[in-house]
Amino acid sequence: MDLAAQFEALQKRTSEATSAVRAATTEPREQVWQRIDQAQVDVNVTLTDAKQQPGQAANRAPSKWAQMKADAAAKREDVKAKIDKRADRLDASTAAAEAEWTEGAAADAIDLASWAVENARLAALDAVEARAYADELAKSGS
Repeated sequence: MDLAAQFEALQKRTSEATSAVRAATTEPREQVWQRIDQAQVDVNVTLTDAKQQPGQAANRAPSKWAQMKADAAAKREDVKAKIDKRADRLDASTAAAEAEWTEGAAADAIDLASWAVENARLAALDAVEARAYADELAKSGS
């Protein structure tokens, strides 16, 4: 298992997400909607890929995986419903309040991702140490 490669892939996805968000801030809403649709497809692909890869959390804890997938699906549906509702709103103060709420939700999601990365780093370092210890014991014949 190449843990460093997994972190590199995570870094690449993070960089791509940063670029997409920066670009979206200057695009018309219709293009942003297209980005949202693509992001939802990408989330499904990422979750499916993770589930199918050996050694992934999905294979170790199916109930947690199912909950994660259900949570992601619920969030996608929630975002889609909010976008659909937004088109019907004409009140600027309501739209501004919702924008603040969604910005807060995005900030919370980013904080959660940051926390997840730190936990992944700790778990990966623990795995590296455990493997080194196991290799050391194997060499010494213990």
